[in-house]
Amino acid sequence: MRLHGYFRSSASWRVRIALHLKGISVDQVSHHLRRGEQRAPDYLTINPQGLVPALELPDGSVLTQSLAIIEWLNDVYPRPPLLPDHPVQRAKVRAFVQVIAADTHPVQNLKVLNALRQLGHDETVVERWAADVNIAGLEACEALIDGQSGPYCFGVTPTIADICLVPQMGNARRFGVDVRQFPRLLEREAAALVLDAFIMTAPDRQPDAE
Repeated sequence: MRLHGYFRSSASWRVRIALHLKGISVDQVSHHLRRGEQRAPDYLTINPQGLVPALELPDGSVLTQSLAIIEWLNDVYPRPPLLPDHPVQRAKVRAFVQVIAADTHPVQNLKVLNALRQLGHDETVVERWAADVNIAGLEACEALIDGQSGPYCFGVTPTIADICLVPQMGNARRFGVDVRQFPRLLEREAAALVLDAFIMTAPDRQPDAE
């Protein structure tokens, strides 16, 4: 398998974590987002949306969108599971994940921030936008795990929730958010960050890190 990504892409980091948790090795191909390499014609034949990550399978199939890739991995490689067995808990995990992947990350990513710049907003406004979006999402996530047992977001093993949380906490810090206001999330992040799957896949450990 071949994973197309970028070291600083939090969506790519999610997939790297999931692959590592599953014990799956892949070839990695980097597409520098700030140079627009994800919009190169040859890559658009792989992912017409021009985004990372994309996972090429041995049979030539291509999977896109980080959560779809992770769910596929969980279906095909069920151990260790990345979703709880109980349907209600599964739904809660998926809801937590969507707060990050659907409502937070997309509106603070490079494409949106560049659009704000093109509309004439100065860098202070752009950075404030990104910080506020992160704060709103993380406030919701902090509330969603209230009453959940640890050490991870939803119990004693890491799930897709932890896979999404750790990169998003990194994003929040990049935009100057004081994450000390999210004590539950900090505890879950700390538990995850002692695991090799989170350590070895971190952006600064990637071969394309700048």
